[in-house]
Formats: sequence, structure tokens, C-alpha cells
Amino acid sequence: MSEATINRPKSAMKFVIIGAGMAGILAGIRLKEAGYSDFVIVEKGDSVGGTWRDNHYPGLHCDVPSHHYCFSFEPWAEWSEIFSSGPEIWKYLDLVAHKYGIMPYIRFNCAAESADWDGARWQVKLATGDTVAADVVVTATGGLRIANYPEIKGLETFAGECFHTTQWNHDIDLSDKRVGVIGTGSTAVQITCALAGKVAKYELFQRTAQWVLLLPNASYSAEEKEEFRRNPDKMRQLYDEFETATYVQTGGAIMGTDPEARAALIKNVQDNLGSVRDPVLRAKLTPDHEVGCKRLVMSPTFYQAVQDPTVEVVTDRIDHIEPKGIVTADGQLHELDVLALATGFDPGAYMRPMKITGQDGHTLDELWAVRPIAYKAMGLPYMPNFFMVEGPFTPFGNLSLIRVAEWQVDYIMKCIEMIREQGVAMAPKLDATLKLVAQYREDAKSTIWATGGCTSWYQDEEGVPIIYPYLAEQFRDEVKAPIILEDFEIGPLTTA
Repeated sequence: MSEATINRPKSAMKFVIIGAGMAGILAGIRLKEAGYSDFVIVEKGDSVGGTWRDNHYPGLHCDVPSHHYCFSFEPWAEWSEIFSSGPEIWKYLDLVAHKYGIMPYIRFNCAAESADWDGARWQVKLATGDTVAADVVVTATGGLRIANYPEIKGLETFAGECFHTTQWNHDIDLSDKRVGVIGTGSTAVQITCALAGKVAKYELFQRTAQWVLLLPNASYSAEEKEEFRRNPDKMRQLYDEFETATYVQTGGAIMGTDPEARAALIKNVQDNLGSVRDPVLRAKLTPDHEVGCKRLVMSPTFYQAVQDPTVEVVTDRIDHIEPKGIVTADGQLHELDVLALATGFDPGAYMRPMKITGQDGHTLDELWAVRPIAYKAMGLPYMPNFFMVEGPFTPFGNLSLIRVAEWQVDYIMKCIEMIREQGVAMAPKLDATLKLVAQYREDAKSTIWATGGCTSWYQDEEGVPIIYPYLAEQFRDEVKAPIILEDFEIGPLTTA
């Protein structure tokens, strides 16, 4: 090993971070704090924020409490509600990027098209035609960003306004329109709450009923916000309390490790459903799977909204779409002026369609030919010094993904220090990765996400959840532990 490659000065290390959403901003902050300055964040959009920039439909809110859906090191006194709106989260992320000096490192309107390992560095080709060299690449593209469009016969023939919820057209005055929404996940629930009673007619086309957790969303008073400003420890205390509550909900209630918490969850959603007065409508809205099998939907007003006289919940299968509207299997034409597709995202996209080629010509498409794999949700075999934030088998559920990203970025920073100090290229071994993924998949088969009687975006084509199958606290402890060196191919690296 060349002495020149050992314990390189931090100024000699080059990084490319892909994505300027929450995780990309975080990675940039951690690099700066560690003394690294030669990095670029490439962002396909025209501002920071990721999903909170791309999604702007009516009623958009986060279902993780505001004082926990934030960076642990940067509490914010200005949250207006317990569960904050999308625009407010975008504002927070923008403020953090400016406060921590991340904006000068970002290249906007600059998508990464490919990354190729040349034996010493990554060569990242950008949509602008430029190529940027990097000792380390970190993808922070987010798990849900590629819109999923339903395959419905005649969709393209609809004569009214039609768009995916990520492309919401705010120029349309909906007050006199007949609006249809396909889907009943969190997005559709939030849109329903925002539009019920405010449009001429609202039809919600439901394929699968969801359990809906009743969680009131109170506003923070001016006095409370002033107290947060004067006493930041109050916010840190709230952060810790919400984090503990999150663990109780995700592990204890959803995964069933706490029988009392699970019983309380089931009672909440059943009582909430019981608030629907019409037995026919209540039957339509009653799920046929266990609570927690799908990602839990939370709303304080959904069942109130669907009982508005202007709202209809349609459970008949969609047969086709024609210029005037949706035709269901019973032959009925549902005439519409606007059709919104709340049909979610491609959960297996991650950083694709980016092309990635690592050691000896191994490609991401080859590695993921059957299904996405990853080492501890962050590493890929044959891809030296390449890391993902929130890659396959990341803990999801109803967690704060900002908190999960913090754990992952801290682990990545440990790897970066090793790469710099020892002058090495490191990538998880294929057998170690496959062994870990096989264990995840086997244990995932006994979780509520596989046994609860539903299909969901968590699951692969075999019905096995591509999700960390244990408690979030276990993932936290695993990535805080020392790097398991025997799980990695670690070789000398000469500077380019």
C-alpha cells in the first residue's frame, strides 16, 4: 500500500451526495462537522426538501410528531401543530440547509445519471454532461420518490384534468368540480379530509379499506412557542418523549411486543371506525386484515370527512376509464371533471434509474435482478466506498425516518474515517450480504407485515416484506456498534 494513501488529509477526500432532501442535507452537515469540505450534493430538483418539495397535494401532513420529525441536533420552536404540514417541513429543511451552510455545496437541476468505479474513485456522470470524481458516494434519494401509475384501461383517454398526487395542479378551482381520487393510503386520506364538502362531488375509489388511527392534531399556542424559544430543553424533552412513544407504537403496538399497547391500538382504530353512523358505509370502510399489516394511516377527521353528503366511497372494482370518467365493474359511469391518482410510489426504485457499475463490471441491475438487497440497508457488494441512506431493509413503519437517517449517516461516517485513515476501498462481501438478507427475509415472514392478511408496498413479489424485521432500537444498536470488519472486502487504495 502506498504511504501516500494512508491517513490522507481530509481536504484530499472528495465526496458526491446524491439528493438534497432530508438525508442529503444531513450527510452534508455531518461531513462539514467532521472537517470535510470537498463535497457536492447533486439534486435533480430546483430546491431542497426531497419528498416535501415534490409532494404538495391538499391536506399534506406528516404522521410523525413535529418535535420528533426533525434533526435531533436542530429542534425548531416554530412548529404550528403536533403533526406538521408538508409546506412547514419543507420550510424547516430549507432553514436547516441555510443555517448549516449546506446550500453552496448543492448543484440544483442536476440529476445523477450513472456512477462507475474506476479502481480508485467513482466517476459520477451528471445530466448536465459533467462528470464528478469522488472517493465516496452517498445516495440520499429517499425510498419513495418514483410515482406509481395504475395500469387501468383507458386512463389516457380521460378528458378532464388527470394527475398523480405528486403533480397536483393547484391552478384548478375545484369548488364546482366533480373530483375522483383513486387510492386509500395516507395520501388519499389526507386529500379526502382537505376536500370533503369543498367540491361539488367527491368520489373515493377504494381497493382496500384501511385501519385509521385517531390522533388529534392540536395547534401549538403562541405561549408554547415562546416557551420553546426561551427554553430549548423543553423541545429536547418533547423529542425524547415522542421517540419513546414511537417505539411503543411501532414495536409494542404494531409488532405486538407489548400486549397492552397492541390492545389500546386495536381499540382506538375500532372505536374510530365505529364513529361511522351508516352501517353500509361502515362495512365498506372495514378492513379485512389485521391492524398494522399495512402502514398505519393516521387522521383526526377522515371518518367525519367520508360522511359528508358530497362524498361517496366506491368499492366496486374499476373496469376502465373513458373520457367522461370511471366505469366500475357494475357498469356504472362515475362522471368526473378531475381525477387524482393517489397510487403511491415504486418502493423498489431507491436511486434508480441511475446506472451503477462497480468492481469488475458488476452492476446494480445485476445485484438487484431478483430483488433489492443491501448490507445493513447501507452497503452493496462490489460497490466500494458506496453507501445508501434508507436503502433496502431500512426500518420503516411509522417511524421518524429522520431519526433512522441519523443512525445510518453516523455509521457511514465511521466507514469514511476508516477509508481515509487506512487508504482502503471497502465493500460488504456478497456472502455476508446475502446471509444477512436471507435472515431478514426469514424473520420478516413472521411479522405482522407478512402474517396480517394484506398486501402492501412493503412486500416483494413473494409477499415477503423488504423491511427490517426487528425493533427499531435493535437497528440503532447494531449500527452504533463497531464495524464488523470480517463482513467487508477491504483492499488497498491508490489515489487517482
